[in-house]
Amino acid sequence: MDVHFADQGHHIVLDNGIVRVNISKPGGIITGICYGGIDNLLEVHNKETNRGYWDLNWNEPGGKDNFDVPSGTFFNVVDANKDKVEVSFIRPYNPSSSWKMVPLNIEKRFALLRGSSGLYTYAIYERPSGWPDFNLNQTRVTFKLRKDRFHYMAISDNKQRLMPSPDDRASDKAKILAYPEAVLLTMPTNPLHQGEVDDKYQYSCDNRENRVHGWISFDPMVGFWVITPSDEFRNGGPLKQNLTSHVGPTSLAMFHSAHYAGEELCPKFRSGEAWQKVFGPVFIYFNSAPRGTHPFHLWQNAKSQMIKEVQSWPYEWPKSPSFCKSSERGCIIGQVLVHDRYAMEETHPAKFAFLGLSAPGEKGSWQIESKGYQFWSQADDNGCFTIRNVCPGTYNLYGWVPGVLGDYMKEGPLNIYPGCRIDVGILIYEPPRDGPTIWEIGIPDRTAAEFFIPDPKPCYINKLFLNHPERFLLLGCLHFPKL
Repeated sequence: MDVHFADQGHHIVLDNGIVRVNISKPGGIITGICYGGIDNLLEVHNKETNRGYWDLNWNEPGGKDNFDVPSGTFFNVVDANKDKVEVSFIRPYNPSSSWKMVPLNIEKRFALLRGSSGLYTYAIYERPSGWPDFNLNQTRVTFKLRKDRFHYMAISDNKQRLMPSPDDRASDKAKILAYPEAVLLTMPTNPLHQGEVDDKYQYSCDNRENRVHGWISFDPMVGFWVITPSDEFRNGGPLKQNLTSHVGPTSLAMFHSAHYAGEELCPKFRSGEAWQKVFGPVFIYFNSAPRGTHPFHLWQNAKSQMIKEVQSWPYEWPKSPSFCKSSERGCIIGQVLVHDRYAMEETHPAKFAFLGLSAPGEKGSWQIESKGYQFWSQADDNGCFTIRNVCPGTYNLYGWVPGVLGDYMKEGPLNIYPGCRIDVGILIYEPPRDGPTIWEIGIPDRTAAEFFIPDPKPCYINKLFLNHPERFLLLGCLHFPKL
């Protein structure tokens, strides 16, 4: 079936015969998604502005944090044919606004493709030179799903389960713990959740692993998935942890946040600095199966779709000139060797090293970089690497080697231009040393996986993590015996 577009005044409708999406006009808020026999996957009891939306947190220097759901004031059909409809919603900055507005021009875009079981969305944030100072603390896309349908959540192969309902978190059914997000379930609807701790931060993961997550409805069997095919627009690099899905039921596509890192991850714009960044596209994917199918099959299908999206990156369909197509990007290749004179006489390959391009700075500065893009790759067992699909710009080459202490940074910047293939040759990394190793605790691989995780207090548990390799996600539930 061809892709159809309909303007209904205060709403527009995108329909390809598989998915039908309603979006407010000119606001650009997703109010309805019809798929798989469900008239609306989003929470119908919420206001239309609280279902599927872009949001951000920002503040003026020294001011309080402001939460904003940018609602467009201008609507435009960017592209409309039988194969694709792409629409744009723009909220320009208005310094004379009656309410405090983040000094950004924000353009949100949505696209529906022929034969596609899902919706794409991306946004362009722009700050021309000379605009007021501010800090961007967080930005993301949020989806609030129907609580009467979506009860099963999946984050990874070993992190999926039936979840508590949002009603179970109410003050008469739960006890707030150290912070509002963490509650002890005292009177849950499902007795299996009795005495458990629910906390959205327990379901966080590294950016590099945050590719697909979502929710499943059992009647009918329908999956709702957030697929992020690239990390290039996320802040903090591949090891930065971010939220995924949690009780609500809620699913997030996180782009910028200060979670687990603090204020240094919040980009600060001063002295009229000009800035532009494209966030996304991300793919909101829907799948279905016959009633009674095990939810793992929908999860496996979502993972397969995620792989297809990753292999299709960068997409060729976005119409915004701000989004770099493959022909506008470049790549670098090279090999990294380690020379640790106290550990081994000869240089040896930096096996499975992580190499990345990020804004020029000091060693390790990629971990607090938020304004620009980052591009990462993992070397093979010979230390050979290729970083593909890099947007034009000036970068430093950073890295680290699992099992080897310290941060690597190549001297001098690298200038990437469209179509380039830059061979940086053989790079030698010399770990920081004052002498031979006398003893060490742990493995310098940036995971801490080998460290002991104590048992949780019996009264503060999440059964999913009791015998889980990521027991550290129990966070404040752990019990440290007195010595």
